[in-house]
Amino acid sequence: MIEGLLFEPEALCNALVAQGYFVVEHAIEDDLLLALMLEAQAGDPGFRPAAIGRGIEQTKDRSVRNDEIAWMNGATPAQMRWLQTMRDLQVCINRDLFLGLFSFESHFAHYAPGHFYQKHYDAFRGEANRRLSLVLYLNQNWQASSGGELVLYNERSHVLHKVSPRLGTLVAFLSEEFPHEVLPAKQDRFSIAGWFRVNTSNAQKVDPPV
Repeated sequence: MIEGLLFEPEALCNALVAQGYFVVEHAIEDDLLLALMLEAQAGDPGFRPAAIGRGIEQTKDRSVRNDEIAWMNGATPAQMRWLQTMRDLQVCINRDLFLGLFSFESHFAHYAPGHFYQKHYDAFRGEANRRLSLVLYLNQNWQASSGGELVLYNERSHVLHKVSPRLGTLVAFLSEEFPHEVLPAKQDRFSIAGWFRVNTSNAQKVDPPV
């Protein structure tokens, strides 16, 4: 068992092989989960409106997504522990699935009431450096009537899974395989999003872009 996690990495790997995605409740140790939740909900990370794309191609389109994010850089003990836990998980995934994961990036996300993120891919085939996407939810006592679900689709736009953003639920899925969206919620919705990346640096570009 990896320090900080309440599930076996092998369960995640087996689910990725079988269906390409993994959903588990009570995924993170309580003290780490509480620290991350309090940090996000206090607004300490310094949220900014989210953009689409990276580097010089980055744009803001509020008709596609209107959440706000704060990138994690290990500035607090909770962030440091979260990022180390994900690095340890990366080692296990590479050992079992040979995905060649090179790094992990992560940010807090806040969706105000009514905010959303329309259906999208986290990476596109043949162009991807994001290989595996991950979401951890930070919403205590979340009710189904509050909405805010993450919806995973297959390539034919059929719904595969709806995930309520309850505290401690974790979702992981192959970034190139699953279009997904965040439905509007009736109250503030907090989460952590992260991506395990491969290194696509070459003589013409550095990955990730500055």
